[in-house]
Amino acid sequence: MPEFLTGAPMLVVGFVVLIGVVIAFAIAARFARLWVQSVMTNAGVGMLDLVRMSFRKVNPTVITRTKIMAVQAGLNDDEELTTKALEAHYMAGGNVPLVIRAMIAARKAKIIELSFRRATAIDLAGRNILEAVQTSVYPRVIDCPPQTGKRLTLDAVAKNGIQLKVKARVTVRANLDQLIGGATEETIVARVGEGIVSAIGSAETHAEVLANPDRISRAVLARKLDSQTAFEIVSIDIADIDVGDNIGARLQADQAEADTRVARAQAEGRRAMAVSQEQEYIASIEQNRAKLVEAEASIPKAMAEAFRTGKLGILDYYKLKNVQADTDMRESIAGTTSNRA
Repeated sequence: MPEFLTGAPMLVVGFVVLIGVVIAFAIAARFARLWVQSVMTNAGVGMLDLVRMSFRKVNPTVITRTKIMAVQAGLNDDEELTTKALEAHYMAGGNVPLVIRAMIAARKAKIIELSFRRATAIDLAGRNILEAVQTSVYPRVIDCPPQTGKRLTLDAVAKNGIQLKVKARVTVRANLDQLIGGATEETIVARVGEGIVSAIGSAETHAEVLANPDRISRAVLARKLDSQTAFEIVSIDIADIDVGDNIGARLQADQAEADTRVARAQAEGRRAMAVSQEQEYIASIEQNRAKLVEAEASIPKAMAEAFRTGKLGILDYYKLKNVQADTDMRESIAGTTSNRA
């Protein structure tokens, strides 16, 4: 067999080995730094894990440094906190460094029990887990109503009709048990505002509220307004309370004005009815007067008919004329006397 044929397999093997060496060198050059950091900190991230992350489109730098941060903070006692779990959370779209920082903050605070599974669930639900932990450790103060809104005070009216303008501050702590599915701080503000308005509205006078503003806080806290929310109300403090308008007097004045308008409208209706009846009476008078004129017009005809038939003589006619003249004279004398009186 020729020598170049026997030397060909050796060349192929040597070429394959050379390619393997190049690939190994490239991998080592890319992940050597992360692998050394993992080994030096006992993070437990091997070279094969780094290569596998690269093929799975997972950022090895984020996972390795996050695992190192967790180990250095003493979170390695959580059995669920593994490299594969970190990769799975990363591939699910979660913020892996934020979750670990939140767990570290909760561990350092020593008042919150936050496991890796619970933290990842809150993170995937869209909540800022680190902010929630910080709010649990350091309670947040919420203005009620918000100072960025259109109305800067809560306006309520006591039973005596006096308006009160109130500003309150609500101190809340994050409730991790209800962080998933719980209502946000807008709900807290709305509920507290409703409770303050209700507490003032149930007071007999505004003086009672001004004398004891804490009655508002006690009444609102007793209603458990933080149920089904992502927060726990620590306290409700009345920051400012001012006296507004006399709403009761204004309403009474408006009611009196409305009653006046109603009475005026009713009187106008009665006047219009009276005018209508007067016009009807005038028309009736004119109608009767027309009938009287018609009747008077038939008298000469009747007298002429009486003359023709002989039922009325000349002497009877003169007697009738004398009676009529006497009647006119008496009416004239009576009218003159009445005028003189």
